[in-house]
Amino acid sequence: MRNFKILTTILGMYSAMVFSQEYKTSLTALRGKEYPKVNSEGHALFKVYFPNAKSVVLDGGDGMKNVKSTAVKDGDGFWNIAASAMEIGFHYYWFNVDGLRTNDPNSELYFGYGQPTSGIEIPSGEDFFFEKNVKHGKIVDDNIYSKITKGKRAVKVYLPPGYKTERFPVLYLYHGTGEDSTGWERQGYIKNILDNLFAEEKAKKMIVVMDYGVALTPEEKKLPDNYPRTVLSAKNLDKILIQELIPYIESKYKTDGKRAVAGLSRGSYQAMYIGSSHPELFSAIGSFSSVIYEGTENEPFKELPVSNLLKSKHQPFFFIGIGEKEDARFLEFNHTITSYFNQNNYPYIQYKSPQTYHEWLTWRRCLYQFVQKIFK
Repeated sequence: MRNFKILTTILGMYSAMVFSQEYKTSLTALRGKEYPKVNSEGHALFKVYFPNAKSVVLDGGDGMKNVKSTAVKDGDGFWNIAASAMEIGFHYYWFNVDGLRTNDPNSELYFGYGQPTSGIEIPSGEDFFFEKNVKHGKIVDDNIYSKITKGKRAVKVYLPPGYKTERFPVLYLYHGTGEDSTGWERQGYIKNILDNLFAEEKAKKMIVVMDYGVALTPEEKKLPDNYPRTVLSAKNLDKILIQELIPYIESKYKTDGKRAVAGLSRGSYQAMYIGSSHPELFSAIGSFSSVIYEGTENEPFKELPVSNLLKSKHQPFFFIGIGEKEDARFLEFNHTITSYFNQNNYPYIQYKSPQTYHEWLTWRRCLYQFVQKIFK
């Protein structure tokens, strides 16, 4: 009886929270689902049906590290979970159900951490990535066969409004570790961002090609885990883009010969590698949450040919974006790059995303800022 009273009390408190703090269904909830819910202070509520579970614990990625939660099972087999305030932006999460990682059946699934994963959006009050009543572009699925990696590679291509009657510059855009070429479309809301910018005439219309950020041959996939695969993959992506993807895109789509390259996190390294290797081919390079691989204290750019930019007659516009609250290592990478450019008088623009971490709101904001400054 005593346990029943405690349960009733907790559930009553949970219900009171729902109604008193104006919780709203998250942007990431499946159509027709009420949960997950969030309020204006970033607190979240979840309600999941695991009738046979003895324990359900809220867990998740980097954005969930400091989140505390309570979970209570009601008499109908539903677990009512209340979470402490989260930071604004997009966060991957899941539940440990009796120790087994389990996605939220109420949430959309996004490819993150190497597998389909639940996500929750904590509103920032911005609407630049919302769908609005404007002319819409479209994202089409395409693919090429790569002789370099000896296999088919899927790509996504954003075509702007008016595509059929005009020619456009092309932005080649890369995602981050543990994600794939769906990231910019789904978590990044790239279509909405660009549609809105073009409607407001804040950016020049462009095609965007979203390639998959892993490029290893069958033989290279067998290399030991401690081998610097990321650098190897970047070098292969460079060959794929220059030798295969650009020729394919420019032969099939209505392009005007102008190009830019950008990426987030691991994709920032890939974009910097490709852009620095071929400064004559790209008018702009975008590095969002910059990462540097295989560098040393004496040679921070040991594997990254940024020195080419200093020597080239064609110096691409360089954009560097970072979240104000990112982990120390990303802030250090950012400092290393900006210091190098400052020391060598190479022009760049630094953008700092207010109050965000290493997550998709940072990168949406970076994209929003970057595309307004290119192809002018």
